[in-house]
Amino acid sequence: MADQQVYDIVILGAGSGGYAAALRAAELGKSVALIEGDKVGGTCLHRGCIPTKALLHSGEVADTIRHSEGFGVKGSFEGIDMSAVSAFKDGVVSRLYKGLQGLVSSRKIEVIHGWGKLVAKDTVEVDGKHYQGKNVILASGSYSKTLPGLEIGGRVLTSEQALELDFVPEKAIVLGGGVIGVEFASVWASFGTEVTILEGLPNLVPNEDISLSKALERAFRKRKIAFKTNTRFAGVEQGEDSVTVSTEDGKTYEADLLLVAVGRGPATSNLGYEDLGVTMERGFVITDERLRSSVDGVYAVGDIVPGLQLAHRGFQQGIFVAEEIAGLEPAPIVESGIPRVTYAEPNVASVGLTEKEAKEEFGDDAVESLEYNLGGNGKSQILQTQGFIKLVRQKDGPIVGVHMLGDRLGELIGEGQLIVNWEAYPEDVASLIHAHPTQNEALGEAALALAGKPLHAHS
Repeated sequence: MADQQVYDIVILGAGSGGYAAALRAAELGKSVALIEGDKVGGTCLHRGCIPTKALLHSGEVADTIRHSEGFGVKGSFEGIDMSAVSAFKDGVVSRLYKGLQGLVSSRKIEVIHGWGKLVAKDTVEVDGKHYQGKNVILASGSYSKTLPGLEIGGRVLTSEQALELDFVPEKAIVLGGGVIGVEFASVWASFGTEVTILEGLPNLVPNEDISLSKALERAFRKRKIAFKTNTRFAGVEQGEDSVTVSTEDGKTYEADLLLVAVGRGPATSNLGYEDLGVTMERGFVITDERLRSSVDGVYAVGDIVPGLQLAHRGFQQGIFVAEEIAGLEPAPIVESGIPRVTYAEPNVASVGLTEKEAKEEFGDDAVESLEYNLGGNGKSQILQTQGFIKLVRQKDGPIVGVHMLGDRLGELIGEGQLIVNWEAYPEDVASLIHAHPTQNEALGEAALALAGKPLHAHS
């Protein structure tokens, strides 16, 4: 190979955003170099979405066995075999990884293994070799953040180390009550761990509609998952077999492990971005609505672009940029229309504006909301889950937010996304026939109620 290779597109990072851009660009006839220092698939496939959801499923199975007699099935819960749980998790990741490798290979995308650095506006250097692109896409992803003075190591873990644990902790403290924190708290509680979440803000999952946050807190209390909100971290001391965490209110908490789940930061340092004049802010690459950076021909996608740090957002942005470069003029991605799911038990799922956001945008008197309780839904009764679906609409206008809480409701977010993004009115959704008995029909019932014809709800 010569020291300089020229491509239509050079992509730095092969996570959800990078590989999606590569696949779509190759489909559109572009020559692509995909540069990755680790494995194609990135954090989501190897250290994030997929392995954590595998653990959550193992936890769901454990809880099902514990409560099986309530369904008339005799069974006994004998414990968690972490080596077998890990084998299940790793097997899922491995199968998906092999499939992705085959897909990338079949599209004739050149994968460059190594850590790349932007050395010119059209060139990425990897191990002394230069890869030149008519366009460059920055897709370098994110890393687990910590707090100043809080070192990771020993019994202080991030989600990456937590995924590799070969034992179930007896007691765990989770620092951070956002998505990652509550998902691990949920897994560990299902595995039998005594969990305490410490969150600095007033509620768990603080970015969600307040009604979802409060309902998740009620569900966690019922599951005996302890949490302290408005509680700020002060320090941690590690012993031989324990950690002691102190908080600013003078209290201390002791456990086997401390999981630091205070969010993810953009992985952009020492990659040459700023040196070449790419406008940055707190480590993020600033782009316009067409995901163009301040440097001509350089785009950015995924977790390094300010906004929701979600794999499916990066994936869609990757497709968008590939089509933009190919001259297809795709419609810009509307951030508020991106669905969000927290896969704890119960699920928290939402898309669009919270009630508070809607009132800020349209005015207090111009917004209506309605909550439909799952108590009236046949399938939810069969599954023995509690929760609700909340719809937020503009008065006499479309539904602008769908917010749901309950087991398995993450699977309903697809229709929620269509409702919000297609600006459906309650009457539009109410006229659609939802299969019975499904949890999906709860969404239809909520729309019926909001349209002024509540059949199963108290008007």
